[in-house]
Amino acid sequence: MADSRTLPQPPAGGTPTVLVIGGGASGNAVTILLRRAGIAVDLIEAKPDWNATTGSGITLQGNALRVLRELGVWEQVEVSGYAFGSLGVTAPDGTVLFVAEDIQTGGEDLPATLGMQRPRLQQILIDAVRACGADVRLGTTAEALEQDADGVSVRFSDGSEGRYDLVIAADGLNSATRAAIGVTDKPEPTGMAIWRIAAPRPESVTRTDLAYGGPAYIAGYCPTSENTLYAYVVEGCRDRASIDPATYADEMRRLAQSYGGVWPEITEHITDPKKVNYTWFDHLLVEDSWHRGRVVLIGDAAHCCPPTMAQGAAMSLEDALVLAELLTSGRDWGDELLQAYHDRRIPRVRTVVEASMQIGQWQLDGVRDADMAGLVGRTMDLLKERP
Repeated sequence: MADSRTLPQPPAGGTPTVLVIGGGASGNAVTILLRRAGIAVDLIEAKPDWNATTGSGITLQGNALRVLRELGVWEQVEVSGYAFGSLGVTAPDGTVLFVAEDIQTGGEDLPATLGMQRPRLQQILIDAVRACGADVRLGTTAEALEQDADGVSVRFSDGSEGRYDLVIAADGLNSATRAAIGVTDKPEPTGMAIWRIAAPRPESVTRTDLAYGGPAYIAGYCPTSENTLYAYVVEGCRDRASIDPATYADEMRRLAQSYGGVWPEITEHITDPKKVNYTWFDHLLVEDSWHRGRVVLIGDAAHCCPPTMAQGAAMSLEDALVLAELLTSGRDWGDELLQAYHDRRIPRVRTVVEASMQIGQWQLDGVRDADMAGLVGRTMDLLKERP
C-alpha cells in the first residue's frame, strides 16, 4: 500500500503567495505540493527551455522515489525508467567481483533503485507543474529582493514586479539568491571530475556496475530505460579551460576503452562531443540557517555532494517535501517555522554529504582497506526513515 500523506491546509487569513526561483527537481516539487494545498505559487526559471533537454541520466534510490510518489508522478516515472535492486562491482577487465543487494530506502513497495533519462524526469515534473495551476515564467530571473516584516517585494528581469509572503530559492548550486540574502557559503571542488554520456543499453545491463581502478577512479553505468543507459567515468579534476569541448568524445573514449565487459559496446557510441558532459564534483553544506527573513533555500542552493552515493536529487526532493509539510501545517510563516525546516533537514543532509565526500576522498587518497560497504550501509539504513 502506498504511504501517501495528506498535507494540511495553509495558514488562515487569506491565500498565501509564494515565489519559487528555479525549476529543477526541488523547485518543481515544492510548487506541486504547495499548489495542492491551495497556495498561490509563481515559478520562475532562468532557462527558456526549462532544462527539458539537459543531462544524460539519473539514478534515483527509494527515498527519492517515495517523494515522487507523494507528488503523484510515480506511475509515469515507473514506466519511463528502469528499476533494479542490486549493485555490481567489477574489475577493470569486466570480471564481476561481487554483487550486493540494494537497501530499499523508500520501503518494500518501491524499487531499491531506478535509473532514468534525466530529461524525461524533468518533463514529467514540468507536466505536473503545468497541471497544478502554478504561474510559470521561463527565461526570467529575480533581479532584486526587498524584504519587510510582512513579505518580499521582487523585481524581475522582464521589468515586472511582484509581492510574496515567501520566496523559495531553488536556483541551484551557484544560487544568486543565496548570495543576495547574505549567505556566504560557496560550492567547492572535491578534486574529482566526471565524464557522462547517454547510450543504447546492451541487453546484459540490468543494474549499475562499478569498476574501481584502471585509468580512472570509477567507470560505471546505469540502465535508464529498456533501450538506454548512461555511462560515466570519474577521474581527477583537470583545468576545464584546457580541454577543448570538441575533444570531449575523444577524451571520454580514451578513458573508457581501457575497461572490459560491456564497455566496448558502450564505447562504440562515444563519438559525438556534444553528447558528452564533463563536470567537476562540488560540495556545499550551508550549516547555518537556510533562511534570511522570508527567503528560504532549498535543494542544491543549500547543499550538494558528489554523486558517489547517488543521493543529490533525493536530498533536494526531500527538502521540498519537508518544507511544504511545514508551510501547510497552519503555523505562522516566521523564523520559528523556517528554522524548524533547517533543524529537521540538517542532520540527515549532513550525514549524506559527509558520507559522499568520504567515499571520494578514500579514492583520491588511494585507501585500499576503507570500510566503504559499512559506511554506505549505515547511511542507507538511516535513509529508510521518513525525512
